[in-house]
Amino acid sequence: MRRHPILFAFVLLILMAMVFSAVVFSVSALSGKRKSLLASEKVGVVTVEGVITDARETVQQLEELAKDDSVRAVVVRIETPGGAVAPSQEIYGAVRELKKKKKVVASIGSIGASGGYLIACAADRIVANPGSITGSVSTVMHLLNAEGLLSKIGLKPSVIKSGKYKDIGSPSREITPEERALLQAVIDDMNDHFMDTIGADRKMPREKVKAIADGRIFSGRQAKQAGLVDELGDMNYAIGLAGTMSGMKGKPEAIYSGKKKSYWDVLFRNSLSTLVSEWKNQEARLAGAYYIYE
Repeated sequence: MRRHPILFAFVLLILMAMVFSAVVFSVSALSGKRKSLLASEKVGVVTVEGVITDARETVQQLEELAKDDSVRAVVVRIETPGGAVAPSQEIYGAVRELKKKKKVVASIGSIGASGGYLIACAADRIVANPGSITGSVSTVMHLLNAEGLLSKIGLKPSVIKSGKYKDIGSPSREITPEERALLQAVIDDMNDHFMDTIGADRKMPREKVKAIADGRIFSGRQAKQAGLVDELGDMNYAIGLAGTMSGMKGKPEAIYSGKKKSYWDVLFRNSLSTLVSEWKNQEARLAGAYYIYE
């Protein structure tokens, strides 16, 4: 059987390329570096959207970007009115940790208020659109009193408790003045921590922070004048800024973190599953403290 020199050379070239790639991959794995010779420097993008009730997925995405050597900087895109206090604080902490390794820019979209603004404060720079809604530095707890409704339908709840305040905030009765004072102290303490964080990150005197920490909102332009954001610009501007801050030349490539939605996720996005999820979020809001714009 006759050899075909051209075909033989082509096959040999492919084999050599495969061997070379395997060697590069092995060296990269042994050295602990994930960046390949062909990888370009990138800006990672993590989006925080919707009411914040759980931090785990976002924190995981931030941690993965921190380990990716091909990612030089990160943009945290904020599209949230805020949410539960603890998850907001956890995402804030994860952004702070990421900032120790890479430049981080917060990009506020249509809304980045309350807990969303807290997360933005962890970044090196905050960028907002002129018409973004931000601010709403405050803490809130919702309590529902259904005593009148229960009485109308003939229900009289009873409670057996081991502590005086064990059923504090129960919807089956009116809250007492003493209980209200206790809960107010909790909310005030959470809000003090919020203000302390803003003051430290934004280098603002506490008096200045306290003057705006009454739940009021700001447009992006107003927020810049108040010192709450650094620059005005859109998402593309934030990505470019992150690249420049990390020493990248030219227009950086952006990679987006997060789960890819399947066909069924998209199909049923506004269906019953979404309604159930929203109902659960609303139910949860009755039972905790929130950094949220309402």
